[in-house]
Amino acid sequence: MRKIKAVIFDLDGTLANTLPLCISAFRKSIEPLINREISDEEIIATFGPSEEGTIEALAPDFYDKGLADYITQYTALHDMCPQIFDGMPQILETLKINGIRTAMVTGKGKASADISLQHFGITTYFELLETGIRTGPSKPEGIKTILNKWEDLDKDEIIYVGDAPSDITACREAGISIVAAAWAETAEPEKLIALHPDELFYTVNDFAEWLYGKI
Repeated sequence: MRKIKAVIFDLDGTLANTLPLCISAFRKSIEPLINREISDEEIIATFGPSEEGTIEALAPDFYDKGLADYITQYTALHDMCPQIFDGMPQILETLKINGIRTAMVTGKGKASADISLQHFGITTYFELLETGIRTGPSKPEGIKTILNKWEDLDKDEIIYVGDAPSDITACREAGISIVAAAWAETAEPEKLIALHPDELFYTVNDFAEWLYGKI
């Protein structure tokens, strides 16, 4: 791999431990509407599309209210995840100081992504942001959109950092290297390993040490 000139980050489970927050917000917004309990597994099974897709899957008869309530709950509960992972602020600042371009491609909808970026105080670190869509997984297209805007960079100068197996397949489709993030409590390292990512790290510090040697 050549020197890294740009890094694309995922959000949930990569920059911050936001998945428990998402699940709690879905439960508190959807259960009163459909008048039954929903399990973590039921919620997670809908992931891929943005939160709009989750609301549509679990509470299709209450879509507008469900989505509005989700955003309200997501905002109110965000103190469940008050900051990004230890070490990540230093990584973002080091990339900025060294002139490394950064973007974000997340499966989250734009509303919740903006809420989290503002809550964490990291909005200004990302020159480009591609968010999820209601109708299905969209990361390959999101990554390709970023690559088209970074046409002055070669693909082997760009990495994506994400925690999900689907991030690995998305990067394979887009033709860039994938760094698998296995440091969140929600990570499933065995599933990541099975897909042979270019790199895999179990701690943010190990990722930082590797990254600093590549920029």
